[in-house]
Amino acid sequence: MIDINPKNTLIRYNILVESDMTPEEVAEQLYPTDPHIRQVVKAVFEGDEDEVVAALQNTIDSGVPPLTLINDALMAGMEVVSTLYDYGLLYLPDVIISAQAMIEGIEYCKEQSKQTHESKGKIISYVVEGDIHDIGKKIVTVLLRANGYEVIDLGKDVPVEEVVAAAKREKPIMLSGTALMTTTMHAFKDVNSRLLASDINVPVVCGGGAVTQDFVSDYDLGVYCEEAADVPKIADSILHGLDIRKLRDTFHKH
Repeated sequence: MIDINPKNTLIRYNILVESDMTPEEVAEQLYPTDPHIRQVVKAVFEGDEDEVVAALQNTIDSGVPPLTLINDALMAGMEVVSTLYDYGLLYLPDVIISAQAMIEGIEYCKEQSKQTHESKGKIISYVVEGDIHDIGKKIVTVLLRANGYEVIDLGKDVPVEEVVAAAKREKPIMLSGTALMTTTMHAFKDVNSRLLASDINVPVVCGGGAVTQDFVSDYDLGVYCEEAADVPKIADSILHGLDIRKLRDTFHKH
């Protein structure tokens, strides 16, 4: 049986120690062999939105159902990107560019199909009350959508009451909040308390420049996230049944 796991492929070809190989050359080792699917995967890796759409149309013209391409080609492209990122061969801006291209591709596939592609789950994303710094939130939102989640983006400087009301209304699998300043991060405490008072026991993933693991660990629902790229992994872990304690065991790094 051939092992097609990208991370195992990296090890098998000893790519991690081949310093003369560019990320593009490494990616070439991981692309699928089917020429149409390969074209889409490569376009996602390169972050070329126009090329993603063109490659998708070529593949659809060859008889492949559009929604099939979301998982088989677009998600496969992001898997290559994520693998190289995990091994330090790509950086977060590279991931964001590819994620944007993938989202464009997902929307195109939806337009070309009469069927509906169900999301993996709902997630609420917001910047805490009093804080207007939303770059981190935007990155998280893009990554979650690129990984198949429906994101309810509440924006920046979101009152605690609005966060709780959205959680009641949308019934998400988790919340993702960011705070840059020490003067605003204490809003997480109010969100935590009010969610518990409303019998809402979903993880609240917290991150941002001012936030620390010790701070987040003081709250019953808190899960600390140091890197934006970990947020989709946390969401996937929730779908696989990890509770807050196990999420902390897995993602708390300090």
